[in-house]
Amino acid sequence: MGLSRRSFLQRTAAGAGAAAILRFPLELLASPEPQRSQSPAGAIKINSNENAYGPLPSGLKAMQQALGGANRYPDFGYKALTSQIASWNKIKEEEVLLGVGSSEIIRICALAFASPGKNVVTATPTFEFLGQFAKAAGAEVREVPLTSSYAHDLDGMLQRTNANTSVIYICNANNPTASVTPDGDITTFLNRVPGSALVVIDEAYHHFSMGMPGYATFMEAAGDRVIVLRTFSKIYGMAGMRLGYGVTSRAMVKKLRSYAVPININVAANAGGIASLQADDEMKAAAQRNATDRAQFAKEANSRKATMIPSYANFAMIKTGHPARDVAAEFAKQNVLIGRPFPPMLDWVRVTFGLPDEMKAFWAAWDQLKLS
Repeated sequence: MGLSRRSFLQRTAAGAGAAAILRFPLELLASPEPQRSQSPAGAIKINSNENAYGPLPSGLKAMQQALGGANRYPDFGYKALTSQIASWNKIKEEEVLLGVGSSEIIRICALAFASPGKNVVTATPTFEFLGQFAKAAGAEVREVPLTSSYAHDLDGMLQRTNANTSVIYICNANNPTASVTPDGDITTFLNRVPGSALVVIDEAYHHFSMGMPGYATFMEAAGDRVIVLRTFSKIYGMAGMRLGYGVTSRAMVKKLRSYAVPININVAANAGGIASLQADDEMKAAAQRNATDRAQFAKEANSRKATMIPSYANFAMIKTGHPARDVAAEFAKQNVLIGRPFPPMLDWVRVTFGLPDEMKAFWAAWDQLKLS
């Protein structure tokens, strides 16, 4: 019998057996993104999908005020923040798992479910953290190429799924392609996933995708076998504060929380998260501003007859016809930093939408590209 998003997680809990303590390779201590601390002075940074406009005004004010209490530990349990997240998403407080960015929750999922003899299934290219942490845990990582429309190949992912699959990862909108997998296809997929696998649906770019055709949140599907991830790094402009959350069942939250640092959210991020969730008008204005920037980027790309994947996020992927590393090096000469290579799409570059003047500088550098 088919399952709706809301009823999907009433079946058996995701794979049993916690992983042993993991020994992570040192390279995982650094983000795969370009090193931010070594950026040239005054460089235009449109390489890491950050919000160029900064935090929402309400969130920034709350964080500044919270710094006065930096000598005190946050309230254990983060009741106010968890309550605000639950209210905003129309869920129960006990279904919320807080993290140091949604990246921590991805790591926690690997800690809990990835181990030797298990496998995880992801797309390629996609956000790499789950695959990296799973490999560190000794699990097999099965990568399935995106479709010709840059959606997740859900049929292909199912074909790579077996009784030893512990986690399936879907990033929607996908990073680095900014594309979405149609919501109807994901619903069908969830009804077909074996009961042993936890499905992680990463909605980091949800607020930029809202209302666009083919996109829908899967918050209603969250439960024992689905965890939906959100972050404050993108629409709320808090990437440097490291705050995110996952929504799943009460039992799964309890299981996963045992792998988290007990007091993991700092006082400023805590205050900024609460205030940002209360500032819906500011959030919607930021989403509309991004939509305007996105449309302008597409217009500029079209005027140059450049191939761009339709974007559902705050960045876009654009085809150059040259090795991405060489293109990025040419942009760096103009003090413009763009995304690194994303195999197997090695002649595409990922560009974050910056401030209007920054994007003028990007297109000026594009027009001056000198590649043989």
